Amino acid sequence: MTSPAAQRHDPAPQAHPQRWLILGVICLAQLTVLLDNTVLNVAIPSLTTELDASTADVQWMINAYSLVQSGLLLTAGSSADRYGRKKMLVVGLALFGIGSLTAGLAQSSGQLIAARAGMGVGGALLITTTLAVVVQIFDDTERVRAIGLWSTVNSLGFAAGPLVGGVVLDHFWWGAIFLINIPVVLVGLVAVVRLVPEFKNPRGERPDLLGAVLSTIGMTAVVFAIISGPEHGWASGRVLLTAFAGVAVLVGFVLWELRIPHPMLDMHFFRNQKFIGAVAGAILVAFGMGGSLFLLTQHLQFVLGYGPLEAGLRTAPLALTVVALNLTGLGARLVPRMGTPATIAAGMSCLAAGLAAIAVLGRDGYGGMFLGLVVMGAGIALAMPAMANAIMSAIPPEKAGVGAGVNGTLAEFGTGLGVAVLGAVLNSRFAALVPAAVGAASLPAALAAAEGPGERGRIKDAFASGLETSQLVGAVAVLAGGLLAALLLRRAERVEAEGGAGRPAAAGTPPGAERADEAASARDAAAADGVESAPDGKAAGQVETTGERAGSSGPAA
Repeated sequence: MTSPAAQRHDPAPQAHPQRWLILGVICLAQLTVLLDNTVLNVAIPSLTTELDASTADVQWMINAYSLVQSGLLLTAGSSADRYGRKKMLVVGLALFGIGSLTAGLAQSSGQLIAARAGMGVGGALLITTTLAVVVQIFDDTERVRAIGLWSTVNSLGFAAGPLVGGVVLDHFWWGAIFLINIPVVLVGLVAVVRLVPEFKNPRGERPDLLGAVLSTIGMTAVVFAIISGPEHGWASGRVLLTAFAGVAVLVGFVLWELRIPHPMLDMHFFRNQKFIGAVAGAILVAFGMGGSLFLLTQHLQFVLGYGPLEAGLRTAPLALTVVALNLTGLGARLVPRMGTPATIAAGMSCLAAGLAAIAVLGRDGYGGMFLGLVVMGAGIALAMPAMANAIMSAIPPEKAGVGAGVNGTLAEFGTGLGVAVLGAVLNSRFAALVPAAVGAASLPAALAAAEGPGERGRIKDAFASGLETSQLVGAVAVLAGGLLAALLLRRAERVEAEGGAGRPAAAGTPPGAERADEAASARDAAAADGVESAPDGKAAGQVETTGERAGSSGPAA
């Protein structure tokens, strides 16, 4: 029997009696964060006139939020593990609320950019902490469904941002799109303080300050290069230099994490096939979703002739399908029946089929595109919760914040990679078909410079052909990645079933170090109970059997 104190130190997730109410609260906070990723796009005309904002100012207003948020995800997750998830959830809500108030009352472009950056800090804390809390309060039987609902909010936030912004701007001034966050933040703060249990890593590891600095700088530089690529050109010196600097700093981060005893991100996780499989799948889901939506908006406007709002509404079936299927719990029911690898393979196959349908059937009308969007949504609804759960279950519960940071970082990286790769395929195909139009800054510029309807028709057909090719490339990449992820996960499950693997954290932990951690935890537990520790690290009179500690990061050495 372990002592009560040892049980209090046990980080294994337990079902909380108010878990569904807590999930509703944190999903509301998550939705607010995600809305602010896209809500500002519809306010660009108002900002240009009322704040006298230049094009560069508007770009920084939009990008400051996502840039800061993505750069801080790993650091935010690590902070939640070290200092307490409830505490960081409160801090994130407070920072997000203060940033929203400042943004809504901003009187200049500079003030709004700074406020958006502050909101990004709060957003990073909220995105990582909310997922960590979900893992903390739900047990194995309900966690996939809970993560599915949490994932639903991501899709809903993406789709609803422009619509919410448009409704608000029809009745109020532009600052109201930020001030509507304040009531949500206040309700969230009260609910979190009253309902959410506190949890932090009981081992009290020393903060990895240099790791936090390196990961933040590296990720920010890489994301900045991805954001700058479409505007300045992927081969431009600015983009290449920033990307190289970001990758170099991230390499330094990896080397540093391998050296220190208490790393922010344990690189030994990457020795585990279950973790690697989930990581590969998460990147490629974001690759397919982000890259395809980047292309779809151009297809709808430039090829099919819809306006911006009409184009936005016509991408909604993707998000609505994800929401509908996750609310019914389809993915959560399939995982225990089919297994995680098969569910991910099925979801990624649907995503690839949807991309192919859009490429083949959506070129000349919206009907084929609608079908492809619905099939894509079904694939995302199946794959995303299963992969998020695979990532989080491959990491010890006391590191759930870091796991959430990894999950969020992968989504950002995959989206940027999809935009870059599929955009490059589109440009390459377009240039091969109409070399004379390559120098134009955009498709509308190429059409304006065309001489006669015949040439304009050739340019539009070439662009449609480039879109078709890029979507098919995306479909092949997503299908191959899904099958690879499923294979790695299946292999990892087979190894675990044979008794050769415990918790993945132990994969890279020397037996002596693991035993030392166990002893330290036992001493802490005994000290909390006022029981004197025996020399071997166990409380006097206590015998700890193999596998008794449910919260250990691996099997007993």
